[in-house]
Amino acid sequence: MPHTIDYYFTPISPWTYLGHDRVARIAKAAGARINVLPVDLGGKVFPISGGLPLAKRAPQRQAYRLVELTRFSAFHELPLNLHPKHFPVPPDDAARLIIAVDQLDGSDAAMALTSAVLRGVWALERNISEAATLAVMLASLGLPAQRLAESQTPDVQARFETNTQRAIDAGVFGAPSYVVDGELFWGQDRLDFLERRLARS
Repeated sequence: MPHTIDYYFTPISPWTYLGHDRVARIAKAAGARINVLPVDLGGKVFPISGGLPLAKRAPQRQAYRLVELTRFSAFHELPLNLHPKHFPVPPDDAARLIIAVDQLDGSDAAMALTSAVLRGVWALERNISEAATLAVMLASLGLPAQRLAESQTPDVQARFETNTQRAIDAGVFGAPSYVVDGELFWGQDRLDFLERRLARS
């Protein structure tokens, strides 16, 4: 029976950006399904899991984060601006748009939009908190413009909140996190372990 990957993330995370295309490839190779689950990481997950916003972390942690981002972007051959013009910005509208697209166009479309959003922040200097920016991303993927309005409905907000509680219940504390059959893998640098897990019967 094919596995399912519960994929928890926030669309402003550089680590999610670095792992996004790879988790998609891993899932495809394994015949696994991806549940695309944007969550309110900063507002709801961090406060109960001990996480801190970047600006509140110790200087040593902030400095080492830049070292690791440089290493991983070079290793994966992905362009990454260490100090993007539009970071941090509120990611919730982008998260809700991804949810709306997932609901109405399917997980493949949601994964493609997530890729565009992440690349927008970390490689292209786009402001993902602006509706105009998100509209351009929708259009570039051939997705309906009305998804922007649909992303602001109570139903989508409820799903956002459900995703977040589901992440908390699964023990998620950072992004990206992947869960397969109850087993948690935190961080794009754990994708080798996720790949091995999917290979098991």
